[in-house]
Amino acid sequence: MSETKVLLDLIQDRLDEFCATQKSDFEQISPDLAPVVDYSRDLLRGGKRFRALFCYWSWVGALSVAEIRQSEQQREASAEAMVGIAAALEMFQGAALVHDDLIDQSDTRRGAPSVHKRFESLHQASGWAGSPERFGTAGSVLVGDLMLGWSSEIFGSALLQAPAPEIESACRNEFSKMRVEVMAGQYLDVLEENAANTRPVEEAVGRANRVILYKSAKYSIEAPILIGAAFAGASPDLLRGLSAFGIPLGMAFQLRDDILGVFGDPSVTGKPAGDDLREGKRTVLVGLTRESLSPSIGAIFDEMLASRSLTNEQIGFLQQTISGSGALAKTERMIEELANESMNALSSINIDPRAKQELEALAEKVINRQA
Repeated sequence: MSETKVLLDLIQDRLDEFCATQKSDFEQISPDLAPVVDYSRDLLRGGKRFRALFCYWSWVGALSVAEIRQSEQQREASAEAMVGIAAALEMFQGAALVHDDLIDQSDTRRGAPSVHKRFESLHQASGWAGSPERFGTAGSVLVGDLMLGWSSEIFGSALLQAPAPEIESACRNEFSKMRVEVMAGQYLDVLEENAANTRPVEEAVGRANRVILYKSAKYSIEAPILIGAAFAGASPDLLRGLSAFGIPLGMAFQLRDDILGVFGDPSVTGKPAGDDLREGKRTVLVGLTRESLSPSIGAIFDEMLASRSLTNEQIGFLQQTISGSGALAKTERMIEELANESMNALSSINIDPRAKQELEALAEKVINRQA
């Protein structure tokens, strides 16, 4: 069995064990709390685990060149801790997905009902008073908040096995920075969806790139890489080199996601076709399109994007407009350029060769993914 497969199994086991403990504790309070843990646990059983894998292989890569040398016993303890750190990242990602689906009013996640829709269904099936939608909103907010707390708990427990106080501090700082930056990016994303029509069209791509940087690129790729390397005791120079690899890769990752959100196959993505258009997402893809349109066509495009109740025919029109404007081709070129920048940065970094190979393979998967 490969090292990656072993790691993924250990992470899932850690998450399952944690959720089982939480469910037992919650049931001591009230059996009514079971769905809170069940919905969280179910969400944690899917996904690609990119963040966990980038974190782990960055740690492996930095160990052999770190300024702080670790004994064999310390390395074994650090390896066990890395499972916890990776599990904490996956728990944080779960929390982000719960809140993101609620904010975007996405009904599905990975082909199944999103958490707020599951709470709505629970309310309806139980015949309770009040609004199922409000109950779904409340339930998902609380589950997302709870998963954020659980993420910190798992992360804090893992750091107890840090080989040195300075490593613990550096790793904790990277984790804290990640949490702040993704919230900032999320707000900027929501703001752009609502304020774009009042702002200069020629600045739309720049604003979308800022959202990508903080909501996705730094959070999804750079932060896990830096957290893993920091736990190995990486030098500031190595952290800067890894950042130069992670940020353009993270930008490419999100640009690919933007394309899939408009043109992806629902049977592969687990989301309805054109879901980003229904949600009014102001992505780079949309910004590039909008720049190319005449004022009259642009006004129609903006009105449709803001409606949040598009028909399939309107989705098709917007898809054709985006493709016909050249925005899709431009975005693909941007992905290629960012991927090349990322790979060039990785090639110049002095880390363990095996880890570098794994990071390169992960990068290829991120760039070429279909879901």
